[in-house]
Amino acid sequence: MATREKRYVIIGNGIAGTTAADTLRKNDPNCSIHLLTNEPYPLYNRVSLPRFLQGVITEQKVMIRDFAWHEQRNIKLVTETLVTGVNTEERVVITDTGEHLPYDALLIASGGWANPLRVPGAEGTKHIYNFVTLDDTKTIIERMLESRTALAYGGSFIAYELCDGFAVRKLHTTWLMRGPYWLRNALDEEGGEVVDNIAKKFGVEVIHNDEIESVLPKDGVPHYVKTKKGREIQADMIGVGLGITLNTQFLKDTSVEIRQGIVVNEYLETNIPGVFAAGDVAEFYDPTIGHHHTMGTWDNAMAHGRIAGANMAGDRKPYIDVPTYTSPLFDVNIAVIGTAEANNPELEMVARREPGEKGNDNYRRLYLRDNRLVGALMIGSPKGRKKLVDLIKNQQLLATSAEREAVLTLK
Repeated sequence: MATREKRYVIIGNGIAGTTAADTLRKNDPNCSIHLLTNEPYPLYNRVSLPRFLQGVITEQKVMIRDFAWHEQRNIKLVTETLVTGVNTEERVVITDTGEHLPYDALLIASGGWANPLRVPGAEGTKHIYNFVTLDDTKTIIERMLESRTALAYGGSFIAYELCDGFAVRKLHTTWLMRGPYWLRNALDEEGGEVVDNIAKKFGVEVIHNDEIESVLPKDGVPHYVKTKKGREIQADMIGVGLGITLNTQFLKDTSVEIRQGIVVNEYLETNIPGVFAAGDVAEFYDPTIGHHHTMGTWDNAMAHGRIAGANMAGDRKPYIDVPTYTSPLFDVNIAVIGTAEANNPELEMVARREPGEKGNDNYRRLYLRDNRLVGALMIGSPKGRKKLVDLIKNQQLLATSAEREAVLTLK
């Protein structure tokens, strides 16, 4: 008696979901794969969106896959569709179009929704933007071309990427953040000052320790924002980088364990057999720091997708990796390697700042647990990055100040 084909459903067609779908097809030529997304597009490169925002690359260069790629691999890409529920007992995914998709294994790679600006005057005012999707980017570009002033709000990667895009497009740009410096959960004051100096070189006005109290619109669009410390900042448009809320609400009627994210074991499987999670939404076990956490990086999501796809098809591969994230920071580069959590009491941090190229400083910060490297953050020169990855993988002991200094100066 012939066995029926395996049925796989993947929620989210970002790099984690699409990589998992590709892995499943390679492992099982006869299975059925449904890949669901609320967006109208196949996979595109979110890491390239800042360069598209700046006008450095075209929209075509942002795209990674097309619809034909999915057809050739018999991957059923379902676009502009929201998942409204999951029945883990009957193993069925329910969508807003009324479809009921049965599965043998399910991958949740649903990412998150950008947090909107919630202050008086913001609701109903046009040209206040989040910056997460391709459509976000296209609408921001349209407004930039008719604007003179812009405000970037937040101390996140998204906020600086918006700020960079505004400045490169020659808008008078203000960067406002609630914290004492940018990326306060990873940097220290000195690292924050390095970033400020880079931004100021591009004409950006940087304001710390203040927040938007209200938006003062005129004719339905931003005119000024008023801050809690009494500043009035002119802005034709506002870009917001205030973090994301993970997209898990469709699991509310299930027993899937959710803490900060969807909790998974080393095989990226949840507490419900046959249900896996990957990418931003997964709260995964990281052996280098010895506990679970979430991580919103492209490399991490891609690696998750490979492992989850293999394990959904019956493999038992543990996720062991050192994720890296690199991004252009105005005219320099920033790299985050492994775990860079300044607010983690188990980690010890050491840093070094020195003159770099183009009048900027190089900055490097190490994050150690039990005298072993678990993460690093680099602004400026990327030299030594691969060696830092190897040190994290090998968990080499760095007990003396001389050993740590040698790592801080790795080339």
